[in-house]
Amino acid sequence: MSKICNVFRDNGTFLLEKGEYEFMWKYVAKRILMFIPTIIIISFVIFFVMQLPKGDYVSSYVARMQAEGEVFTEADIQALRHQYGLDKNWVLRYCDWVWKIVSKGDFGYSFAYGRPVWSVIMDRLGLTIAVSLTIMIFTYLVSIPIGIYSALHQYSVGDYVFTAIGFLGMATPNFLLAILLMYLSFKWTGDPLLGLFSKEMLQNGLHWYNFGEFLQRMVIPTIVIGTSGTCGVIRTVRAQMLDETAKQYALTARAKGVSEATITYKYCLRAALNPVVSGLSGALSSIFSGSTISAIVMNLSIQGPVLYEALKTQDTYLAGTILMTQAALGVIGTLLLDIFL
Repeated sequence: MSKICNVFRDNGTFLLEKGEYEFMWKYVAKRILMFIPTIIIISFVIFFVMQLPKGDYVSSYVARMQAEGEVFTEADIQALRHQYGLDKNWVLRYCDWVWKIVSKGDFGYSFAYGRPVWSVIMDRLGLTIAVSLTIMIFTYLVSIPIGIYSALHQYSVGDYVFTAIGFLGMATPNFLLAILLMYLSFKWTGDPLLGLFSKEMLQNGLHWYNFGEFLQRMVIPTIVIGTSGTCGVIRTVRAQMLDETAKQYALTARAKGVSEATITYKYCLRAALNPVVSGLSGALSSIFSGSTISAIVMNLSIQGPVLYEALKTQDTYLAGTILMTQAALGVIGTLLLDIFL
């Protein structure tokens, strides 16, 4: 127990004992060492699962070309498989893929795009991060104040309204909300705001003079993708705040004359946010991909549609790299949050 006891200064802050520092660093080192085998196991499972459907990229490619009238002989198909390295056993291909990642930082070759996997990912990575961070900021800026308000005004009209909106937001599919908002935008403005860039932006690029239009186009994706997360955080903050404000330390503080604002924001809120912070571990991996189905419906140029197409066409190395990167970010996020908490 002495290892987890804090030594308090007079001003209320605390120092860690020498044994506590050693314990903390051992914990961090152990978790980092666990990171390597975890990622290896995840990458193997990802690669294995992608081999389960019948066929491969060549099969998908040949089927598409034959639908357009092309003719392939068996020799042509075998030559294509040899060209893409798909004539090898999948275990050998996995080992070769991992070795190139470790030794050269080479994540393989995208069959569909005809270029290295990482260059395909980098094309949309910046926009994906920008969109995902905007949605994350929107989620927590909106949900935490509403959750606090609902808890402090339990069973009020506002609480019932926000609760109803929360349940509705969690129950409504994102893609359905996207279609509805784009329809309303078209009815009111004549523009459904499909995609993040207009034709003029695609031709001339993003500049200060059209940055306002870009922000306008960000409104619907932010609301659509952020709604379900926002509603979930509202419910979590409300439940935790109700629990914390009823605990003995809050009752004692009230009895001693501590202001309600101090009890709420200095003590109860800090304890109530722990589950919310814990949920950020998955947010780090979602930054890399975005919401796939909603992105397809709204024609967003982010990683989600790229992953979908890679899985559909069995572009193994591209899909595997995206999924493995998401898994790695999830593991890193969990480690960082465990340390922070």
